[in-house]
Formats: sequence, C-alpha cells, structure tokens
Amino acid sequence: MMTEKTLDTNKTTAKLTIKDLTGLVKMGIVDSNTIAAFAGLWLAMHFTNTPFLENITTVIFLVVGVAAIIAGAGCWNNYFDRDIDGLMERTKDRPTITGRITPKTTLVAFIVLTILGEILLFMTTPLAGIFGLIGVFLYNVVYTMWAKRKLVSNTIIGSFSGAMPPLIGWFAITPTIQQPAIMLFLLMFCWQPAHFYAIAIRRKDDYAAAGIPMLPVVKGVERGRKSILLWVGFLTVLPFFMFDFGIVYVILATVLNVIWIVLGLRGYKTAEPYKWATLMFIYSLNYLVILFVAMMIIAPFV
Repeated sequence: MMTEKTLDTNKTTAKLTIKDLTGLVKMGIVDSNTIAAFAGLWLAMHFTNTPFLENITTVIFLVVGVAAIIAGAGCWNNYFDRDIDGLMERTKDRPTITGRITPKTTLVAFIVLTILGEILLFMTTPLAGIFGLIGVFLYNVVYTMWAKRKLVSNTIIGSFSGAMPPLIGWFAITPTIQQPAIMLFLLMFCWQPAHFYAIAIRRKDDYAAAGIPMLPVVKGVERGRKSILLWVGFLTVLPFFMFDFGIVYVILATVLNVIWIVLGLRGYKTAEPYKWATLMFIYSLNYLVILFVAMMIIAPFV
C-alpha cells in the first residue's frame, strides 16, 4: 500500500537532477575557489622554479582536494542553514529545502567530501592539509555556525576562509611564505566584501526575512554601497605591491580597478540601489576571473 512517506520518497528520488547535485555542493563556489587554489599552485611553481609535468600528481591531488573540501563546505552550509534557507526566495529551491536530498544524505556528503579532500591535500604537503583544515574550520564553524547569524561583520569574518584556497595551492608546492602568496591572500580577502555586499544589497529583503544581520540589512543600503567602494579602494592599492607578477599584470589590475571605481561612482549617483548592486556583482565576478587567468598566463614570461 502506498503511504505518504512512500510518496515523499518516490518524489525525492524521481526528481533528483544534476542541478540539485550542483546546488548541494554550490558548484559556482567550488569552481571559483579551485581556480584560486590552482593559481596559488601555479605561481608557487613559477617562483620556486618547480617543473609542472614532473609534479602532475601534486597538481591533481591539489585540484581534486580543494574541490572536495569546498564542495563539502557547500553541503554543510546547506545542511546547517535548512531553517533559514526556506525563508529566502534565493534559497527556497535548494534540494535540502524541497526534500529532493535528505538532511542525512547531505551530512554524509559533507563528511565524505571533507575527509577525501583533506587526505588528498595532506598527500601534497602537510602545510596544504593544515591550511585546508583551517579553511574548513573557519567557514563551517566560525562563519556558518556563528558569525553569519550573529554579527554584522559576518562577511569580513567569512573572507578569511574564502581567502585560503590560494594559500593552500601555494603550500602544496613550497613550505616557505613569500610576498606573492600574501598578495594572493589579500586579493581574495579584499574582493569578497565588495562581491558579497553587492549580493546582500540585491537580496536585502531575503536576508531580513531570515534574520541574517548582513550589513545592508542592519546599517542600511547606503552604508552597504559605501562599503563596496571602500573595499574596491583597498583593491586598487594591491597591484603596486605585486610587481613580482609582471608589469603587464600591474597595469591590467590597475585598469580593472579604475574601471570598477568609475562604474561604482557613476552608478552611485544615477542608478537605483538594486541595479547598481547588480552591476557591481557582475563586474566583481568577471574581475576575479580575469585577474587569476591573467596572472597565470603572464607569470611564465616574467
């Protein structure tokens, strides 16, 4: 006899899609962080004269390992935020909310992916594995379980974990910290508030409904807009400490920063907040991809 539980189970298994799986692990975040980690590895190879092909195993372990722990973090975020995701338009269709993926399955995926990822990272170097663990702790515990729900500064606190991937990639090759590694960390750290405050402005009502104290919710949209420009201002300083990446990179990064500031200032005066934030959000995505790709292309010629 078909029961309500049986029908729910059939619904869960029948409607599970690739979109559900990519949503569970937050594939966009996995992609961007894996690119950042690979950039750290690539630049470490360049600055330490480490051959690429002779270390292809390390490269594979690093890429898969970072992708796994980031995917695991996405699973944990979906698992832990079930109580608030259903309150927000942006997240109400996540598979953990619709029931297409159960909380138990989500938790198991988190555990398996995190353990697998850490094993692979420790197989590159101990430091890569340790910084992987630091990133996992900062995101899953400090940010997701505490700062996100309690502090207006949640985005800045979350930026520490978000800036770990380049360091993990760097330490997969060398145990020594050099200025290029520090600059990669700072690039990722300063980029995140500018990017995520734009999302927070666009989704202000969502965050307010869920009780998440994002800066634009607590301090107002205008404060959020000013903070985006402030963090873009910080980004404009970084290229002048990155001449090791080549003069072409410094010029490119400076031009992109100036364009970002000009777009921000012009739109600040003319566009309504939602449209302005959307422009800032789209630009921030392209900005980061262009810079990481550029630094990897340019580095061998420096």
